[in-house]
Amino acid sequence: MLKDFIEEAKWRGMIHDVMPGTQDCLNQEMTATYVGFDPTADSLHVGNLVQIMTLVHFQKCGHKPIALVGGATGMVGDPSGKSAERNLLDEDTLQHNLKCVQKQLEKFLAFEGNNLAEVVNNYDWFKEFSFLEFIRDVGKHITVNYMMSKDSVKSRLESGLSFTEFSYQLVQGYDFYYLWKNKNVKLQLGGSDQWGNIVTGTELIRRKGQGEAYAMTTPLITKADGSKFGKSEGGNVWLDAKKTSPFKFYQYWINASDEDVVKYIKIFSIKPKDDILNLIAQHQEAPHLRLLQKALAEEVTARVHSKEDLELAQKASDILFGKSTLDDLKSLDEQTFNEIFEGVPTANISWDKLNNGLNIIDALVAESEFLKSNGEAIRALKQNAIAVNKTKVAKDYQLTSQDLINDKYVLINKGKKNTYVLKFED
Repeated sequence: MLKDFIEEAKWRGMIHDVMPGTQDCLNQEMTATYVGFDPTADSLHVGNLVQIMTLVHFQKCGHKPIALVGGATGMVGDPSGKSAERNLLDEDTLQHNLKCVQKQLEKFLAFEGNNLAEVVNNYDWFKEFSFLEFIRDVGKHITVNYMMSKDSVKSRLESGLSFTEFSYQLVQGYDFYYLWKNKNVKLQLGGSDQWGNIVTGTELIRRKGQGEAYAMTTPLITKADGSKFGKSEGGNVWLDAKKTSPFKFYQYWINASDEDVVKYIKIFSIKPKDDILNLIAQHQEAPHLRLLQKALAEEVTARVHSKEDLELAQKASDILFGKSTLDDLKSLDEQTFNEIFEGVPTANISWDKLNNGLNIIDALVAESEFLKSNGEAIRALKQNAIAVNKTKVAKDYQLTSQDLINDKYVLINKGKKNTYVLKFED
């Protein structure tokens, strides 16, 4: 049974522009739609999630989603939203990126069932398409005046636009035409900056194929503070755990502002409308509990990574905010440990110091200079203020290799506010 995709997208705040007649088309039959993904890196990032989720919701409404990875268009370069010509990638790099991107898309879309998802690569239909054939069979249907009217072109005329990038909208337009003709694709989805490229495709379908096709774009997602969605201090928030760890990924969502998270949960959660509205109401009654942030972070982290990665990220978050046990610390991998305690005062100490045991006072003063004197260390220990790996210790405590986390680190706390790390190396 088909559900109203436009209505679903509308209440979730996912529509910027939609071509008249789109809903009528979707109501008539199961329709295929596609979104293009640019393989300029070997991982998608959080910014791509908006388009991924449009396909997810589209499929849940009973339609067929197609994710197009641009093996051909990645060799050209889309001028939309760009202020300068970008570097083009070689074919080997593109093929590697395509495989990585496809693997990530498979975590979101169902590839079994009546309206199974499909991943296509436009290189497959462009690789045998000669330049002369292209300008004869495609270029003659779209005028230069029409192409010049697009914002993506006009905004670059002063700074310079190569013929390569100028031709991009024709290449993307042909993608739409090819999928319309061969896979019954009636709708293309994309970000608001893609409107011009998408409608070029609908125009090509009308002129070359005497057919009808439709367009819908999503709004640019911005953060309440004006910063760019999908960015952190370290740059893009990637879906690849090697580029952005599950802990940092989880933290990105947990740290969303109250204003932003109301918008985010509608877009990035697959929970039904009533559940989301109920969560929003609970959140607004007690925003300090951060119920929305937790619900969203849990759902998205588990989907992008795994339930196991989510649990580790939650443990790491508890450690970060002082709610943890020794077992939690011992469960951390080295990368996550370093990310949690990034910026914490750290002392490098020779492994040999542990051979006969290292007294806690020497560790705090002579070896690390975390505390100024033995007297200060003794007073803190008598006040039961010193903890080794979250366990309070006395002045006669000896550090040994048994205390090491990841065979290298010891966590020291002085009271609730002071945290130090001892790093033992050869």
